[in-house]
Amino acid sequence: MRGCRPSYFRRRSRRSIPALPSGYEMNLITTMAAAVMLFHSSTACQLGPHISPVSRSTWFVEYLQLNRVHELSTGAGVAVGIPDSGVHPHPDLSGSIATGSDIVEGGDGRGQVDQIGHGTHMAGLIASHGTGRDAIGVAPGTQIIPIKIFGSTEKRPQLSMAIEWLQKKRAQVINISLSATPSNDLIRSIRDAASADIVIVASAGSSTKDARVAFPASMPEVVAVGAINESGQPASFSPHGPAIDLCAPGVDIRTTGVADDYVKVDGTSPAAAIVSGAAALVRARFPGLSAREVVHRLTATATDIGAPGWDEQCGYGVLNIVKALTADVAPLPGSPARPPSAGVGTSSAETSADGNGSAGHNGGVGQQDGGGSRQRVGILGGIAAVLVGGVFLGFLAARRRNRRQP
Repeated sequence: MRGCRPSYFRRRSRRSIPALPSGYEMNLITTMAAAVMLFHSSTACQLGPHISPVSRSTWFVEYLQLNRVHELSTGAGVAVGIPDSGVHPHPDLSGSIATGSDIVEGGDGRGQVDQIGHGTHMAGLIASHGTGRDAIGVAPGTQIIPIKIFGSTEKRPQLSMAIEWLQKKRAQVINISLSATPSNDLIRSIRDAASADIVIVASAGSSTKDARVAFPASMPEVVAVGAINESGQPASFSPHGPAIDLCAPGVDIRTTGVADDYVKVDGTSPAAAIVSGAAALVRARFPGLSAREVVHRLTATATDIGAPGWDEQCGYGVLNIVKALTADVAPLPGSPARPPSAGVGTSSAETSADGNGSAGHNGGVGQQDGGGSRQRVGILGGIAAVLVGGVFLGFLAARRRNRRQP
């Protein structure tokens, strides 16, 4: 059966973490624990309630500098709608899933039953807290509004109905990690949502057979997202064309699974979810910005990796969240300069996951949304470093042999 299936190329279970080496002197362990606890507790306080410090067990966390990002914004107060396969209430999403809805059978009426995992994967990339130390969302302070539009049998989910429902629920960002057959209803619902000041992000598609950007990502009202790999280059499966706006990490991305576990996924679906999380961070830090201005800030601060200026592989460049949250960006002068849309003719045959199968001048707007003070973190981090450094002067060789990756 075609459609409705995630187009991930790989999905892997969490790797086991090696045990800590034994044989250290007890006073060394005690001193290390005190230093680490001091720094850990101070950092956790900066991230807000129920949000753990950033895990570095997946490459995109470091690539996007999420440790620094979460000092600036966590997305608190922003609601992100996810029309997808539902969102499983993973422990790492505890307190972050609002009551949603189901358009298809097989759910619980709240959008919180996910038989195939795709929606749960996207939700984790946006809002997981990092409590499992295996993954953390880009915007762990956001609220996810799930709406189940497909399960294991539906070929043509009612995406237009889901977008209309999310607009009524006042979602501020809608993540569409799907492609769909163009229809008048769907086009109208997306345009209405954009007119209602909602940021709409969609995956560009993940197919080695069709390099064109999928629908609805090809609509000019939608932020079309391609994927890059760990080397910072466009992924082999990421489509290109005049509709592309941004690229974001989309290869070997760790996120939450439906068995309360963590898995690795590939595709423009996770790349789109990461951009949706970034949009939530900007909306939280600059609440006076319109949806168009939020998108402008994301594109204007992107890192150019191709030919100078806009290009068909990654549009305006690769997502740079730190710059999006800190740079001085000129106010949007009017309609964003974007090449003509690829149009509805670039869509896939059926709805499917991934398409396969003032800019800082708003007075008090630039306040942190619970991110906390970098100065305090730096001071406490320095204290911890002095403690650990003093103890380790006599144990340098042992430390190098037994260093544990974070």
